[in-house]
Amino acid sequence: MRARETLFRTPVTDAKNDIPPRILDEARALRSELRRHARLYYQEARPEIGDVEYDRLFWQLQKLEDTYPALDSPDSPTKRIGAPPQDKFKTVDHVAPLLSLDSSEKAEDFIRFDERVRKALGAGVESRYILEPKLDGASIELVYESGVLARAVTRGNGQQGEDVTENIRTIPTVPLRLLTETRPAPELLALRGEVLMYISDFADFNARLAASGAEPYASPRNSAAGSIRQLDSRVTASRKLDVLVYDVLAVTGVAFESDRAGVEAIREWGFRVPERIRTTTAVDEVLAYHADYNARRDDLDFEIDGIVIKLDDLAARRAMGATSHHPRWAMAMKFAPRQEITVIEKIDIQVGRTGVLTPVAWLRPVVVGGVTVSRASLHNRDELRRKDLREGDTVRIQRAGDVIPQVVEVVEHPRDRAEPFEMPSRCPVCESEVYQEGPRTICPNRFGCPAQLKARIIHFGSRSGLDIEGLGEETANLLVDQGLVSQLGELFDLTPSQLVEFEGFGQTSADALVDAIDSKRSPDLKRFLVALGIPEVGVTVARALAEHFGSFSNVRTASSEALVEIDGIGPRMSEAITSFFANEQSRKAVEEILGRGVTPKTLEIAPSIGLPDLGTAVFTGAIPVPRVIAETAWRSIGGKISGSVSKKTAFVVAGEKAGSKLLKAQKLGVEVLSFKQFLARLQENGGSLGE
Repeated sequence: MRARETLFRTPVTDAKNDIPPRILDEARALRSELRRHARLYYQEARPEIGDVEYDRLFWQLQKLEDTYPALDSPDSPTKRIGAPPQDKFKTVDHVAPLLSLDSSEKAEDFIRFDERVRKALGAGVESRYILEPKLDGASIELVYESGVLARAVTRGNGQQGEDVTENIRTIPTVPLRLLTETRPAPELLALRGEVLMYISDFADFNARLAASGAEPYASPRNSAAGSIRQLDSRVTASRKLDVLVYDVLAVTGVAFESDRAGVEAIREWGFRVPERIRTTTAVDEVLAYHADYNARRDDLDFEIDGIVIKLDDLAARRAMGATSHHPRWAMAMKFAPRQEITVIEKIDIQVGRTGVLTPVAWLRPVVVGGVTVSRASLHNRDELRRKDLREGDTVRIQRAGDVIPQVVEVVEHPRDRAEPFEMPSRCPVCESEVYQEGPRTICPNRFGCPAQLKARIIHFGSRSGLDIEGLGEETANLLVDQGLVSQLGELFDLTPSQLVEFEGFGQTSADALVDAIDSKRSPDLKRFLVALGIPEVGVTVARALAEHFGSFSNVRTASSEALVEIDGIGPRMSEAITSFFANEQSRKAVEEILGRGVTPKTLEIAPSIGLPDLGTAVFTGAIPVPRVIAETAWRSIGGKISGSVSKKTAFVVAGEKAGSKLLKAQKLGVEVLSFKQFLARLQENGGSLGE
């Protein structure tokens, strides 16, 4: 009885309490029955009833909800059919960052990764990995509150994404309410999964599109991503999609010691998980797992582009941490890209947002891994010369990571071969004299070159930037080509009367764009820093800068020395940031924006709490916990860590089978502690090993 009551904590009565008890009971019973049959069909593949009987129960419940609107509930099975169309998607923050993975196709790179992990864990601690296929779909965050699906968010930039909850509700394999038969639902649960369209369903789907005269999708991944971004969720509901869930991003009231335990909980809460997840401590078994999936890849009914290798110990993961881009405790081993043969018909130059001139090959269209490829970047002049690529050459191409087209090599060329392509001495767009920086050719006209300006406008209004609705590529091209905007600041001078003169703009859309731009005159500091397109500054670095300095004035005047004090910012990044603000063109462009009343918000900086200098510790030998956990604990209270012993070392922690570091410490007279003594010193200074 209690289990049944927990399924319906969402109130189903209205303020007038005018729903007859008999109707409430009937609605509860129908929802419970429909959920059970959906689970048996989608999760367990052992249906008890046919489609006709399921539809009868479904429409019976829907009729009750139509008759008694107060019965409406976000976790009702009737939500699967979709909701009325939306105007646009909201951008929302992720509960936890959805980071990318460091990746490689080479076994030796995984071996180096394994060595780094083993070094971080220390002697005597096994590096147990959890292995799973790297699904090639659309990444999604699912957030449950008190067991009910509260929102579903696309990956976006990893920090923020689009709220596509109504669309995800229509996918039958996504529980609208967590199963609680085996374990209770936590107050908050954030999960990461992948939205897939199976290859067999994709073929049927594209055939229907082609038959109706619509443009087919390029790949199952694109179709999955496009399907969950439909403004009308009824369109999403009409497509065959699945969601496989593989990661607990955040949870309250529950603690898992390992990723494997988290995966088991995911399964028990009613989700589908990727097939053949396993754990191992052996490098050879990881490589065999990769080889096996690579051999079976073409027989699968879903796209994968490699395997994912993650440290299973969650406490060790937290201690190892992450860069701004990827976790240090995980990597992806990709498969070798699929390749095809085609011809370079023309080599052209593309000018990017940062002014880099990139040679681009226009190719005779060819299908590579289900996607038609007609152009590929040739990267830079050195790469062009090294591969000796020329117009008319027959070349081998591939999609790196099964995504980015690239030219691998020349296969053959005509007898009267074209002359080698030469990079221009002037920008092909603005005629500025270019300069060389290593292998790159760069146009210096940072904010004045029309090609750079168009790209900067798009970036300025992007979701990671100021998130200006309607300021996309087509609009940016029009604004620059028609002379309405010659620098970023002039975006804030636009009027509806200017825009309505051009095709694609009516009074409503013109008003909407101008209002959207005008609403960004007091942007969040971190968004403004991203929007400016400062080299090396993405979402994570922008957040760190904003939280450290608090105001735009402080950021733009910060010295390189002040910048490198921020975790994650090194000398190269600090040099890029200070050079941007020192550049005359950049300075002028920024002043033009600020001069139009744009004032980034100021953050209140929390007073820093100075940590005492507790000295440098060195660990040697096997200790009872992963070494990275002990090192992180010592750093957290003001200590430092070194890999070598010197006269400046405060103490050495000697575990079992301690080696040369112990001998050197004894020779230099450096204090030597047992692990138990180290714990006592840690606790004396207010520290602990944590969870």
